[in-house]
Parts: sequence; C-alpha cells; structure tokens
Amino acid sequence: MRGFTLPVWVTAAAKSAAQILDGHPFHSQQTIDFPDDKESIVVPIRSASILNHSRMAIAISHCDPGNCLDITRGLEIWTCLQFVRNDATANSLDSWLNIIPGYGVGKLSLTNQISISQFARELITYNLQSFRKVGYSLELEIIFPSGKLLAEKTSNLSFGIVDGLALIGMQAEVQVSASPQQLEQTISSLVKRCQEPEFSGFITFVVGENGLNLALQSGIASKNIIKTGNWIGPLLVAAAKSGVKELLLFGYHGKLIKLAGGVFHTHHHLADNRFETLISLAFKEGLPFALIKDLEKAKSIEEAFTILENKDIRFAKKLWARIALEIEQRSVEYFQRYQASSMEIGAVMFDRKRNLRWAGIYGLKQINSLGLILQD
Repeated sequence: MRGFTLPVWVTAAAKSAAQILDGHPFHSQQTIDFPDDKESIVVPIRSASILNHSRMAIAISHCDPGNCLDITRGLEIWTCLQFVRNDATANSLDSWLNIIPGYGVGKLSLTNQISISQFARELITYNLQSFRKVGYSLELEIIFPSGKLLAEKTSNLSFGIVDGLALIGMQAEVQVSASPQQLEQTISSLVKRCQEPEFSGFITFVVGENGLNLALQSGIASKNIIKTGNWIGPLLVAAAKSGVKELLLFGYHGKLIKLAGGVFHTHHHLADNRFETLISLAFKEGLPFALIKDLEKAKSIEEAFTILENKDIRFAKKLWARIALEIEQRSVEYFQRYQASSMEIGAVMFDRKRNLRWAGIYGLKQINSLGLILQD
C-alpha cells in the first residue's frame, strides 16, 4: 500500500484548518500539491472545526506510512491555525507563515526552534500560500499528542532534538528501508563501488541517516560509505563476495547492539534483543549482580548505559568494549556461513550526544587509521 511521510499528513491537516478558517465547509479528503509540479496526491482528514469565535481553526489527521513499519503509524496530528495582524511583514515571502512547535513536536535544543526539514517547510508553505491575507500573517501551531512518548523510542537526542518528534522527511512517499527492493538497490550500489578501478578494498557501512550524517561530519570519505538501512546480514555477505577486505560498521549503539545478539536485521518491529544482549554480556563480563539488577530496571539502552556509567565507569567501559567486540565477532561468523572470505570487520558506536564512544579491536584500528579518536 502507498504510504506518505509525516510532512504530508501535517500539511493536509494545516490545509484543512485553513479552509475552515476561510469559511469553507469541511472535506474529509485533502489534495496536496507540490512546488516541483509533481502529481498531486489526496489524503484523508479525520476532522476540522472553528474555535475561539471563528478566530482559530483546528484540524486533525492521522499519519499512515503504508506498508512501512514506522514509529509514526497512527500518530495523531493537530494543527491550529489563526491569522495575526502584522502589517509590516504581511507581504514578506519569509514571514507570512509562522510555524510553531506545539506539544510533542521536536525542537532544536540550541535554539528552541521547531525541528523541521526543508521539504516539510516548503510543502506546508506551498499548500497554504493561497490563504494569505494582506496585513496578516498565518500562525500555525503543530501538536503531536503522543509525540513526547514516541520520541523516547527514537535517537532524536543524538541530533539535539528535544521535547518530541522531529518533523522530518525528504520526500512525500515513504521509502521502505525494510523492503527487499531497498536491499537490492543497496547491494547493487555496493557491487558498483567495489568494481571501480580506484576501489581500495575498504568500505564503511553506516546504519540510517543518523550514522550517515555523523560519518560524513567525522571525515570518513563519502566515496567509501554505504548506507545500509536495516539489512545488515545480507549486505555483509555481499561485501565479502565483492572483494571487500576491510569493513567498518559505524552506527548508533541502540542499533548495532542488536548484532552483538545475533540479530542482523535491525528494524525494531522485526526483532528487539537489545536488553537481553546487554544483560547476557554483563553476566559474561562478571559485572556485580546488584549492577545487573539496576540495568534491568532501565527503560532504554541509553538509560542503562547512563546508570552503569554513573555507578561504575570501569564496568561501563568494560561492558561496552565487550559489546563492540561481540559485534565484530558475530558479524564475521555471519558472513562466513555463506561466503568464504578473510574480510576484516570493525565496529564503532556513537551515543545519543553524537560522540564516538566505543570500538572493537578492529574498529579501533580502522578509526585510528582515519585519524578519529574515541571520547571517554
């Protein structure tokens, strides 16, 4: 089933609220237009109503990413819209629309501004421009009632995003990172890279946009980077078959820890062995029983790490070094089941503050060769 990203559903609700505020009747479907002349799409709206003696309107939609297993599935979206008199800036292209992050919507911690992608901002602006009024600006407040709770299950904090879900998305349709088609495309990209005359034999696998963003910022040559999505296992085999000699697994610890437990498809809807892996390796590393009981009470891997680091930094370093080493060893065991190869695999993990923190034996060797340093 065709699915759409969060910006589409926010835009649809905003447009519905604008129509109600402009005196039009409610319609249960909204047409979303695109500035690049792409074909318009039609999406459903749950409800809309006038508020505050016709000075404000609210509309509600529910995010539907289609067949994609996405955390935003079913997310309720409220958009509150009102006109604010603003004679000085009413005709300004940049100031006629003010987008406000309401409850559950992510904000940038450094500026307290809404965390919104350029695509989302442009889509909202394009679809509301026909409702502009001389002498007024439009004030749009976006609310995700369950946004704060859902944000706890994401790595938003590693991007400096607080208080809720970021309004991100680079296109209208959801790209399904768990789909076989996406895997085929990534393998094809990998094979082509390895066939290039200047290929050195070294490849970095990054997991998702978060890993890609930090890898590029850290100075890892973009030519050597392959964004994996969730299909880690088959890509390891493809890398071995393609003649890769050294492979660096680079990602957020909440993703890569799954590999330490033998799970090589990292989407949380398919398997989530993180706590079991953490506790098992804590026992194997000989951590005190009292500390392990504290870890079991944590609500997230990040919280477990914080608890351990605060209680005993030595055990924290020992456990994460073991996890990184386990990732390397399990990854080698995985691809060697299907492909004879001497490919060397290193693992490097970063935390929610985007600090490079942990590496296995080979991972440390590889990042040292790149001039990178782990933070204590």
